[in-house]
Amino acid sequence: MAGEDVSSNFRALVENADRKFARVRDLPAFGRAQSHYFQKVFKAYMKLWNYQQSHRSKLVESGLNRWEIGEIASRIGQLYFSQYMRTSEARFLLEAFVFYEAILKRSYFDEAQGKDLGARFKELRFYARFLLVSLIVDRKQMLLHLADKLRLLVDHSISNFRETNFKEWRLVVQEITRFIESDTNLTYLRPLRYCAMLDSYPASQTYLARFHAKKLFKFRDALLASYHRNEVKYAEVTLDTYRMMQCLEWEPSGSFYQKKPVEAKENGFVVDHTLTSGLIDMNLAADMADPSLPPNPRKAILYRPTVSHLLAVLAMICDELSPETVMLLYLSASGGPARENVAQPENSVGSSRTSKSKLLARASQEQKSYKSEPHSNGKLMSAEYYENHLWLGPRGGSSGSNNLYPGDLIPFTRKPLFLIIDSDTSRAFKAGFGRRRERRACCYASFSSEAIIREPIY
Repeated sequence: MAGEDVSSNFRALVENADRKFARVRDLPAFGRAQSHYFQKVFKAYMKLWNYQQSHRSKLVESGLNRWEIGEIASRIGQLYFSQYMRTSEARFLLEAFVFYEAILKRSYFDEAQGKDLGARFKELRFYARFLLVSLIVDRKQMLLHLADKLRLLVDHSISNFRETNFKEWRLVVQEITRFIESDTNLTYLRPLRYCAMLDSYPASQTYLARFHAKKLFKFRDALLASYHRNEVKYAEVTLDTYRMMQCLEWEPSGSFYQKKPVEAKENGFVVDHTLTSGLIDMNLAADMADPSLPPNPRKAILYRPTVSHLLAVLAMICDELSPETVMLLYLSASGGPARENVAQPENSVGSSRTSKSKLLARASQEQKSYKSEPHSNGKLMSAEYYENHLWLGPRGGSSGSNNLYPGDLIPFTRKPLFLIIDSDTSRAFKAGFGRRRERRACCYASFSSEAIIREPIY
């Protein structure tokens, strides 16, 4: 009878934690009024985890599976990763990695051995999420190991569950394989992240002060969006946005990892909610944050957004910008309809080289024509704000609602805004915003010649 009470109490705690988790999971990854939801769901999972540890033997006798314990830990890791995506705080990302790594080392899902289809899908989702976390943390060896494990697991699932279609999971394997291959092709001469060893933040204060004698703007928010016909991606992170994410964070190294003592109760459970890795007795409560460095900017990642959705998120972030802060907007997209601007795949190496030469020549001509375009007092005429555009729509479409014009971004220049436009029509944005000194906007435009160098991305 006591065993039944323990089991029913455990199931009630699981249902309560899952309800709170669903509420947090469905929240958008932008906006600031969400921290109290995170605290509630974490407390629910902490209570659940403590309960299953205290009554493990009785729960096992009543039929608790080992993979169910792994599912609880996986939910906690997923919770921390979602909080990282909302805040860009590195400590949440590290905690997610710690939980996922513990699940992998302790083989929580191995018990099922392909007998339970539901457990197998949970295991597949665990590997998919751990891959994304490892990708952002930039743990290359772990990334390769997980990709191999996922590939073998999908093959095993196809052979053991013949009545189930695993087509979507085959696509996931193809995505991560293509992503790793494309990212490996680029040789990094230095870390993509901002590195204190190479970029001296304190030493730059005097230099920056010369340009901001009265007011020094702080970089706090970024919106990264990408929309291409055949871009390399994993989940909803494209290769373009992934590299921008890396560039907008600090590179952890050496003293950045500050070990903190784990403060525990008599039964070994952690009291401090921020040191959650102690919940599974890992003693790996490390924080990547360095108090001498500024925090990472908050980043909103949009995968293939519509124009209306992009502008709505941009308006929300701009509305929440605190005084004396600047926002970065990165847009990577084709100019005009995709069928007119994206190079068609070539069958031979020679024809591919010819295509690159033509595109390079076209880019050179566009830049020359841009320099010779007539301006009125160094400004574009207002009509020209609505001629060239970015194409945020599917292949073959022609709806004007998919066009993002330079003029669409003018209202947001009331706040300090830094634009990075990666497109073959970026010159229109550079001409429109780079010359308007009365507006607080700065624009960097990357022309199609750079897109050719990165041709495998698309």
